[in-house]
Amino acid sequence: QVQLQESGPGLVKPSQTLSLTCTVSGDSITANGAVWGWIRQPLGKEPEWMGAIDTSGSSYYNPSLKNRTSISRDTSKNQFTLQLSSVAPRDTAEYYCASGKEGWSTWGKGTQVTVSS
Repeated sequence: QVQLQESGPGLVKPSQTLSLTCTVSGDSITANGAVWGWIRQPLGKEPEWMGAIDTSGSSYYNPSLKNRTSISRDTSKNQFTLQLSSVAPRDTAEYYCASGKEGWSTWGKGTQVTVSS
């Protein structure tokens, strides 16, 4: 059974770069044809897809965040990482990593990130 676990800082200052890591167990991020992605949800708002990386290492981004977002992976650790630059209070949200072949079938528990000075 695939399990995902997010890790990273809970508090980030404005203008800094947020870095979150998703550690995957029960499956390899290079096999199985799945896509591995990041989704965030501000309190009281709809979830927002941020981007994803596929098993070949190609990455895809939400156009509204593309200029600030980067997703990479470490295959030796079976992890993939989100970096979001120039953060602002509007980036405060619960951040989730997720995976799936058709739709996001598996989710991590999420991690709260607050952007504040």
